[in-house]
Amino acid sequence: MARPFGVAAVLVVVAGVVLSLLTPDATTRAEVASPEWPTVAPSGTSDQWIDPASAGHPWSDAVDGVTTFRGNPTRSWYGTGPMPVDPAVVWRYPDEPMCARSDVEGDPRIRIWCGTGWTGQPTVFEREGRTWVVVGTYDRHVHFIDADTGDAILPPYPTGDIIKGSVTIDPDGYPLVYTGSRDDNFHIVAFDGDAPRELWTFNAYEVEPVLWNDDWDSNALVVDDHLFEGGENGWFFIWKLNRGYDADGRVTVDPDLVFSTPGWDDELLADIGDENVSIETSVAISGDTVYFASSGGLVQGWDISGLEDGVDPTRVFRFWTGDDTDATVVIDDEGYLYVASEVKRPTERGLELGQIMKLDPRRPDDPVVWSIPDPFERGVWATPAIHRDLLIVPTDGGLVLGIDRATGEIRWDVFLRGPTWQSPVVVDDVLVQGDCRGGMLRGFDVSDTSVQPPQIWSVELGGCIESTPAVWEGRIYVGTRGGFINAVGERDVPDGPLPIIIAPGGD
Repeated sequence: MARPFGVAAVLVVVAGVVLSLLTPDATTRAEVASPEWPTVAPSGTSDQWIDPASAGHPWSDAVDGVTTFRGNPTRSWYGTGPMPVDPAVVWRYPDEPMCARSDVEGDPRIRIWCGTGWTGQPTVFEREGRTWVVVGTYDRHVHFIDADTGDAILPPYPTGDIIKGSVTIDPDGYPLVYTGSRDDNFHIVAFDGDAPRELWTFNAYEVEPVLWNDDWDSNALVVDDHLFEGGENGWFFIWKLNRGYDADGRVTVDPDLVFSTPGWDDELLADIGDENVSIETSVAISGDTVYFASSGGLVQGWDISGLEDGVDPTRVFRFWTGDDTDATVVIDDEGYLYVASEVKRPTERGLELGQIMKLDPRRPDDPVVWSIPDPFERGVWATPAIHRDLLIVPTDGGLVLGIDRATGEIRWDVFLRGPTWQSPVVVDDVLVQGDCRGGMLRGFDVSDTSVQPPQIWSVELGGCIESTPAVWEGRIYVGTRGGFINAVGERDVPDGPLPIIIAPGGD
């Protein structure tokens, strides 16, 4: 039975009034043209890196599971059902909250970070007859968990600082996890023995100049033995991994940096008036083009069609949103880009364009199909989700919007206790969305995309839910700022849900 919204129901009505007042006609926004930058249309070949038609489908033929943030290179797949009908917490990992200190440069406050945050999605996959959950957390470790029991499979792997982003599991079956950390380094870690072992790191200061900082929040993609990654140092990288096995059967890598480029240009720096050009968005690939955005608001596409033949990528798409764009670019099966921005530096461009947009990279001089503003004028941190003819977008202010993908019309909205940074996932016509202040994970029926979705269940997890869930075969795996990883499945614990433990949180 759906739990009533109570006060939230009143707020939904208010939000609907706000939307009717503030949402312009989509055709008006579509008339906003980008400046004319020197670009050419993305190329297409018969043997593309990623088939655009793979959008919305599982990624790997070699590994059964959710191996990367939002499931595939177009960032548009969320896992498999069946979704639980009467869900509850079936296990919580570990026994004590996972917390660590991590200070922000120039900030005198002591920062204690617990659990998982943005984006923090676990990976869930099958290996040697066992289902694994692997996740990076704020206690500075990568954890390897049995999905059935919630017990540790391997000892946690320590990094030098907290892990904010989502880890990637090698999609070709190599026992490798790829993860960034706030310790300045991007790591490749093997898990083919009794304990994880580090094989390789890359330091953010191995390139220069570094315009912002040394974090690695972006989630990496591995495609055809190539690693694609963006850094908060503002740079975009491609490595040839050269994966293999040694004489003892242990996995090896020997990464070769085959391409790197600053993710900014002089025009961007002049437009924004600062140097916050970090790449926190996760890279996405469709066809022969890799896409990413930056905190400077620059959305780029780079042609990688000649990469395996030694031809350097070339930039084929450049679009400025006008403001911080950390949400990942999502790509549909027709190659359209869905982009969401924050409201941090209210430039004329950002205010005119709005914060949620659909772009056509085949029209680089005028790519805006439609664009709309966030009604609460706070913008979007979460990565949008594609569901049938809808784009589902949670905003920082707590509004979850259901937007017609073709027209940009807002069909419905649901108001939650923001900030809503968790990227939405949809499996079996159930939208899973968490909130922050209440720590409530909710399920909504989105089988009819034309109406406001009714809430069909809720589970209190304790602690802000910033992280994106992974859904796999009847269970939902998600961490919170309360300090734990939770497995939510069909209620089968006779004594009720586990006790909620609230741990100190950080920013």
